[in-house]
Amino acid sequence: MLPTIGEVLALPAMRRGAPTVVAGRAGLANHVRWAHSAELSDIAHLLRGGELLMTTGIALPGADTELAAYANELATVGVSGLVVELGRRWSTALPPALVAACDAAGLPLVTLSREVAFVTITQAVGELVVDAQLDELRTTERVHETFTELSVAGAGIDEILAEVARISGLPVVLESIRHQVLGYDAADEPAREVLAGWARRSRAVESTRRSTYHQAEGWLVTTVGARGDDWGRLVLVSPEPPPRRHLVLLERAASALALHRLLARDRESLERQTHRTLLSALTAAAPEPSMIERCADAGVPLNDRLLVGLTVLPHARGGELTATVAAQELVRDLAEATASAARSARIPALVAVAGDDTVSCLLSLPPEQPDRPPVDRLAAEVHRAAAELPHGLPVLVAAGTPVEGPGQAWRTLTEARHVGSAAARSPAHRPCHRLNDVHLRGLLHVLGDDDRLAAFTERELGALVTYDEEHGGALLASLRTFVDHGGNKTAAAAASHLSRPAYYERLTRVERILDVDLSDPETMTSLHVALLARDILAAG
Repeated sequence: MLPTIGEVLALPAMRRGAPTVVAGRAGLANHVRWAHSAELSDIAHLLRGGELLMTTGIALPGADTELAAYANELATVGVSGLVVELGRRWSTALPPALVAACDAAGLPLVTLSREVAFVTITQAVGELVVDAQLDELRTTERVHETFTELSVAGAGIDEILAEVARISGLPVVLESIRHQVLGYDAADEPAREVLAGWARRSRAVESTRRSTYHQAEGWLVTTVGARGDDWGRLVLVSPEPPPRRHLVLLERAASALALHRLLARDRESLERQTHRTLLSALTAAAPEPSMIERCADAGVPLNDRLLVGLTVLPHARGGELTATVAAQELVRDLAEATASAARSARIPALVAVAGDDTVSCLLSLPPEQPDRPPVDRLAAEVHRAAAELPHGLPVLVAAGTPVEGPGQAWRTLTEARHVGSAAARSPAHRPCHRLNDVHLRGLLHVLGDDDRLAAFTERELGALVTYDEEHGGALLASLRTFVDHGGNKTAAAAASHLSRPAYYERLTRVERILDVDLSDPETMTSLHVALLARDILAAG
């Protein structure tokens, strides 16, 4: 908001000197921080930049090279402009060398053909600068008051962005750290043009500072986050270098957005805590009537409803949990996204974090309608909501078999958890996994708590496991490769990166240790089941 050279030249105190721009006209937009008069040829090292320097020229050198050096030194330290009063050193025109040097350096050079008191110009410029600074302070104060009021009122993202666009008159965009648009206000610009190729353009704008202006793209960018968790960026589309008030505006808006997210988390976490208590109570075969009433009070009726358990897991290709951010924070965000998805789908649901990496839900559906369509719609909404998180991630959704009555809620919740565990190790990817999608692996998960399954696994594979432990062998891995390839020895040998004779010899040792015939289909099936069960028991 500092005045420019052009604005200073229009001041009455300056006009009295009949100013004429003789060089550096391109620099008339330079901002003036102060006006200063000096009759020294080596003044440059005493200046800080942004000054309008005034002189009569009586102390300036006469040689062309020295005059050029004088102009270059002023431009180097960032002087905004040079004003020379004619009459004392040069009567009608300045030396061509000085004019040429100022023009080459982009330094505005102004002559005054009438005598004027430099002090009046200094005073007028000082008043202009002070007024600008006071206006800046008032604007900054209004910005702080505005966003404080928005934060206190619990304003959402759209309201905060609308206020930024209103104050600045420029488009503003909130994006995630993965360059996905989370919200925007295009001001008076066409939204399609503002957002065109956004992800590609955003990746090209990098900065190691909290706030920066990217000249090539015309973006003023500031980081959004709190408590060391930076989850997005706020972008003000500003083709021209922005004034300081816009930087203050954007940073204050970023703080309001970060506070909004923290407050939203706190509000939602109280709901999640309540839901976790209710879900824990419902795992009992006969939950207390008071708990059923509390569920109804929480907006999730259980009586005369169809209940479906749902499990949501962070999931990555290969069946491993993603580790892009701290697991606790990731699953907490996923729980909030799941609850938001249920609200969007208008399905009453208890949603809570269960364990370190799982979100557990109990859906309450009308008994007269099929359960599959609304559950599938909710699963799709969960996938979308999870992808739009600041730390966007793929998820796995698993559903239990529908049950009637709160006394059976534990059954569908447990089944959903088992299906999710089985599906996490399955190569198949579905929007929503159910028990019939995970086949034998799902059945074994359901039976995972049965001691007879562990006894069966030990009986089938115990001798081979003991042999590998005692001899440092890998016969169990060779057997696993064999059954995974359907008993095809050639394919299994290739997958093991062993020659066929060497691999066949391993299988012979397996047969001897386990006292089995691997060519027998029933034996193969039994060993395959034992291997699957061993994996499930180990994971449990």
